[in-house]
Parts: sequence; C-alpha cells; structure tokens
Amino acid sequence: MPEGDTVLRTARSLHRALAGRLLTGSDLRVPEYATVDLTGQKVTEVVPRGKHLLARTDAGMTVHSHLKMEGSWSVYGPHRRWSRSDHRIRAILANVEYTAVGRLLGTVQVLPTAGEQDVVGHLGPDLLGSDWDPAEALRRLKAAPERSIVDALLDQRNLAGIGNLYKNEVLYLKGINPAAKVGDVADPAGVVELARRLLSANTGRWSQTTTGNTNKGARHWVFERSGRPCRRCGAKISSARLGEAGLERITYWCPNCQPPGDVG
Repeated sequence: MPEGDTVLRTARSLHRALAGRLLTGSDLRVPEYATVDLTGQKVTEVVPRGKHLLARTDAGMTVHSHLKMEGSWSVYGPHRRWSRSDHRIRAILANVEYTAVGRLLGTVQVLPTAGEQDVVGHLGPDLLGSDWDPAEALRRLKAAPERSIVDALLDQRNLAGIGNLYKNEVLYLKGINPAAKVGDVADPAGVVELARRLLSANTGRWSQTTTGNTNKGARHWVFERSGRPCRRCGAKISSARLGEAGLERITYWCPNCQPPGDVG
C-alpha cells in the first residue's frame, strides 16, 4: 500500500495539472458515480490527508480517492498517448492541457467538500500535514498500551501516513522487536518522530530510501530483505505475517538487532 509520502507527491502532481483550470471532462467508472459530470467546474486544489486524496472544485464538490494496495494516478499532457479503454481506469479528470487518469483506485467518491470529515475525520494527525500534532499522535498511540506495536503504527486513526515499509524500517532503526506491545516501548515519542523524519526525507523523490542510499537494492534496512544479511550485524533477516486477524502484513526484522524483549 502506498505510504503517505507517495500520496503527497501524487497530490502535488495532480494539483499542478488540475488546480485553477476548468474541467472539460470527467469520467468516474464506479457504479455509484458513473452519471456524475463535473464538466465546467474549476478545480481549486488537490490535497492529501494521510493516504487519502481530495480534489476540490469551486462548486463545493470533492473527488475523494484512495490508492489502497495497487492504485495510482497518472497525468498526461496533450501529446502523451494513453488508452481510454484500459479496464483498470476508475477515474478521469481532464482540462484543456492535462488529463489525470486514476487506475485501480481502491476508493472513488464524489461528495460535498463540507462533508469531507465523513471520509477522513477518523484519521489521526497527518505525519506530513501542515497541522501535524505530535502530542496528539502520541496520545492516540499510547491509548491502547496492550496493543501490538505493529498494529498500532499501521492504524491510521493513531497517526496517518505510515504504511508497511515505514513500519518495518522504524522498528528496526529503533531496535524494537515487532512482537512488542505499545506499553512496553521505552520511547514511543521517538518512534513517532522517526516515522515523520523518514517520510519527510522522501517527499522529494519517488524512490523511497531509509538508508540514505538511493541505489536499487540498497534503499532499505530490512523491508523486503527476508533471508538476506542485516546491514549492521550480518544476521539473517527474518519475516512473518504479523498483525490482528484479517489485517496481517508481512513484517521484517533482524533477530539480533531486534531481539525478543528488546523494546527500544
């Protein structure tokens, strides 16, 4: 699932192409909104909220989308070719200069801008938002001390923007075993701050790195490196599906740098 930094970059790309321009066409390929026509409305801005995208118009309407696991938005200029018959397309927003095409979007909705809280009001503080509130994020994270830290970090109601990549990398860098409970973590504020720093560091590039090395194969400490040597100690990276029933995600860790009982 795309992380908050990917969603922020996507929002910036869509904003550059759509904001301040009248829509000359819209095509929402989901049953509930298939007849909605936004033609003639001016897009005022496209903003991210955690992992959600909100494209607002001057008519007081918002196109809400969520990339989920496989979704993406692409922007095409007048001379770039793309297939309108692509079965993966879920949304098209066009003006005289650009066409934004959303493929495999997990969510597409049109709603009054005044009602956006109905779809994003449950989210915790946005790690990359201008209104980022670390104290509130920490309060929410610590509200369930008995909960697994891997579940708590991925719960967007606590802090919005962390996905599986950053969950794994943060726990490794803080030396926290993924079996730890929230209440056992010695420095939860440090966990929150590190997550924000890692996401912020990647907002200017599409290739995410937590090691500081942008070369392919060298970008991550443990994420997707199961069975390979730890970059610090050489131990073999472990992996397992961890999480609450129905929400399990592949988790990676170094058994030497993050031993059981070590909670950072």
